[in-house]
Amino acid sequence: MRNGFTADDVPTQTGRRFIVTGANAGIGFEVTKVLVARGAHVVLACRDANRAEAAMQRIADEFPAADLSFLPLDLADIDQVRDAAQAVLAAPRLDVLVNNAGVMIPPKTLTKQGYELQFGVNHLGTFAFTGLVHGHVDDRIVVTGSIAHKGGTMDYSDLVASRSYHNWQRYQMSKLANLLFMVELDRRLSTAGRATQAIGCHPGVALTELTRHLPFPLRNMTPLATPFFNSAAHGAWPTLQAATGANVQGGDYLGPQGLGEISGRSGPARATRAARDPKLARELWRRSIELTGVDPGL
Repeated sequence: MRNGFTADDVPTQTGRRFIVTGANAGIGFEVTKVLVARGAHVVLACRDANRAEAAMQRIADEFPAADLSFLPLDLADIDQVRDAAQAVLAAPRLDVLVNNAGVMIPPKTLTKQGYELQFGVNHLGTFAFTGLVHGHVDDRIVVTGSIAHKGGTMDYSDLVASRSYHNWQRYQMSKLANLLFMVELDRRLSTAGRATQAIGCHPGVALTELTRHLPFPLRNMTPLATPFFNSAAHGAWPTLQAATGANVQGGDYLGPQGLGEISGRSGPARATRAARDPKLARELWRRSIELTGVDPGL
């Protein structure tokens, strides 16, 4: 590995099974392309069947031997998450679950169960889906964070954003929740004597579909910033390292190695003290069980 991990460092994955959530576009799509190119079977877990099928066709056009399948998964609806989990448990076991799907700074929106969309999808949906299928995963569970977690604080007093809504603050909180969940999940898996490990990652600043909700002037400026940011393909490197890297350990957090962790090859990333606070992590775990009705049993 040349001073950091890239797609070129992904080893052969023949015979291994992956689920990648949100795999129809952006980083999830790029991760899926690399995995199938290395021989893996990848399940695209996506909300929109038409977009998932179009993504599978694009991949198959490039890699005719691609081994792909589709799983309907809407992380904004816990009832549908339960249905998706049942389908996973009825299928062959998985080597790796890649929790990649998420939303970023949308207009105020609520999930089916009435929670603010970013916390509901990025954390609660991910928590519920992982909590239901973790026993079916043999190797790794990847949780996608963000450098935005560094400004995040956990505020459970208004999860439906009824008093106020600041989209960036809500995004920061959801990304802090992702890392707290990853750390606590790995601790509980280890305590339970499981070989499965939880690993965190972030893509830096990648120009993907997530930027579609940026304010109009910033959205128009993103092409000018392209030389300084990650492409979706390069932003996928930390996820690929978390999912397949040989020297990765449970609880690791990976991201770009460039200035400010914005772009570059993948390697160790810096998480805030809050993101590794065991008290905060235990409280989030407890609250997440209450809010989703899903107890991972760990």
